[in-house]
Amino acid sequence: MPLAVVDAQTLVDAVALGAVYALMAVGIGLVFGVLRLVNFAYGQLVMAGAYTLAFTSEFHPALSITACFVVVVALSTLIDLAVFRRLRGQTPAVMLVTTFALAFLLQAVARIVDVRDGTIGEPVRALGRLNRAVTVGGVNVRQVTLLAIVLGIVVLGLVALLLGRTTIGLHMRAAAVDFRTARLLGVRSDRVIGLAVFLSAVLAAVVAVVLTVRKPLVTPGFGLDETIVVLVGVVVGGIDRLWTATLGGFAIGFATGVINGALPTDKTIFLPTAVFAAVIVVLLVRPGGLFAPGGATTVERV
Repeated sequence: MPLAVVDAQTLVDAVALGAVYALMAVGIGLVFGVLRLVNFAYGQLVMAGAYTLAFTSEFHPALSITACFVVVVALSTLIDLAVFRRLRGQTPAVMLVTTFALAFLLQAVARIVDVRDGTIGEPVRALGRLNRAVTVGGVNVRQVTLLAIVLGIVVLGLVALLLGRTTIGLHMRAAAVDFRTARLLGVRSDRVIGLAVFLSAVLAAVVAVVLTVRKPLVTPGFGLDETIVVLVGVVVGGIDRLWTATLGGFAIGFATGVINGALPTDKTIFLPTAVFAAVIVVLLVRPGGLFAPGGATTVERV
């Protein structure tokens, strides 16, 4: 099976996809760092934001995007208060199964809402202008590609400043290392968890905006495939630290983009096979994470 030449266009698109996956990895990593919760339902937050954009397509884009953020943050807060807060003392297995149940519940609700007109799938029209291309150095770059890259850099920089230069960031890092001890030392657990949930939801809304520009038809399964790939990337990068998890998300997104560009058009069906085969090889060689420092202990979380 001959491979196509990986050109500048493919590399730019791969970087953009890596940036989107990195944003998702930060959102997943923030909650894991504080709650030790692998939130499989994270993709359904993205889906909720995408449906909001679809249902408000007739609004001004600024209002549509604002509604997306409000819905995703409200839904994430509701889930935390109604479900996760009540289960914080349970085992990781119970929490993980709960996130699976939430994911499929939200998918089922979305399907019920979606079929109100007898069809599955809602188009997003309000953000179509971001799909226009501009020429940069002879390469056609969609505006959403530039947006994804810029957002990725800005958001990661802001999160780094939050964790490294603020009191609440220090509390989040302390909670990530040892939540019980941090509480004994005066860290307000509900405040720390609430901030992590809020930031994670904001990132999910950002991802919803970017993904709906890339894929303007929203279905109940919207965001699910990306979430699975990002979760794999987080494990490959090193789930015990936010920065390694983020690098893992970017790496698997970039690799997916490059492999997709290298495969002939009629062979892209083999893309998941190639990506997950590479993941298995990486985990066999570096089971602790591709970017985890050698000899690091599991208590160095963020």
